[in-house]
Amino acid sequence: MIGSLNKRIQDSLAERRSRRTRLVTKDGRCNIEYGNVKYSNHFAFLADFWTTFVEIRWRFVLFFFIASFTLSWFIFGLLWYWIARSNGDLTWQNPPVDHTPCIDNVVGLTTAFLYSLETQTTIGYGGRALTPFCPGAVALIIIQSLLGAIINCFMCGIILSKISLPKKRAKTITFSDMAVISPKNGSLSLSIRVANLRKTLMIGSQIYGKLLRTTNTPDGETIIMDQVNIDFMVDAGKDNLFFICPLTLYHIIDKSSPFFEMAVDTLHKQEFELVVFLDGTAESTSSSCQVRTSFIPQEIMWGYNFLPIISRSKEGKYRVDFSNFSKVVPVATAHCAYCFHNIKGHHHHSKDGNDNQGFEVIDINESPNVTKM
Repeated sequence: MIGSLNKRIQDSLAERRSRRTRLVTKDGRCNIEYGNVKYSNHFAFLADFWTTFVEIRWRFVLFFFIASFTLSWFIFGLLWYWIARSNGDLTWQNPPVDHTPCIDNVVGLTTAFLYSLETQTTIGYGGRALTPFCPGAVALIIIQSLLGAIINCFMCGIILSKISLPKKRAKTITFSDMAVISPKNGSLSLSIRVANLRKTLMIGSQIYGKLLRTTNTPDGETIIMDQVNIDFMVDAGKDNLFFICPLTLYHIIDKSSPFFEMAVDTLHKQEFELVVFLDGTAESTSSSCQVRTSFIPQEIMWGYNFLPIISRSKEGKYRVDFSNFSKVVPVATAHCAYCFHNIKGHHHHSKDGNDNQGFEVIDINESPNVTKM
């Protein structure tokens, strides 16, 4: 019991370790951080302030939205208070009965703030109004109206841009949880599934992969994230996918494939990460987006194939059953790519036995010793 408990703990720690070492998470986020960045380079984010505002979190956008309006109302409220005080309009200044104010009914700091808010938001209740007897007040209301329009346009643009970010469209494109290796069309292939959850198409969709692993060069240099191109395709090709229903994409494991030297018993001992990319243009918004996911060796199942999920109803409609989207079944598969191409019948998950030609058939005349109970 203690041994099984220790094994479970070790498996759990290994799983957590593999998740931390992912470069790309299953939902497409990049697990990378930058250190020792020069202080002067931080000003580049301020120079590209629009992208900075679009990419920051919603909590900061809402904070800047509230702060920009509230602060502008308060600053201009102080300026209106200063104009009213300079003209002697305030209550504590005891203006005469025939006094002509710059702003009607602005008699203190609170009323000056309310007049600033009503001016910038164009509410215009009618209780407070500007008179034409103060040129400075006329110039200030023009400045506040222009600045308020700029703040409105900027903040509305930021919010609209964040709502319509292409990566939000990517949330409705999903990959299978696991990848599988099985025979397909006479070749050993690594297959994954991808589905578009919306009925609107992704135009010009292209899919490709990168195998990330640590390699050592002949010069003794260690490359932490060596990238190897992995080509994926469907039966009709690999470019301009007709992405109206879930697709099964496959990579042929031949001699040029980095998976050619792997086998069923060594696959999960490897250290690599298969990152899959899907690029396309949303039909409804014409915005380009990229969807990413990754597979580690423990998420690649050798000798399995996906269950079919597309059927046709009696009414003639095509139906997609997403309950089988990530489900797999065992199929007869060679133990390795070399076995598949060179050793006939050397299968993994095979139901039929195979004779080993290396054994010699002999006759046993003596009966074995059997202990009877």
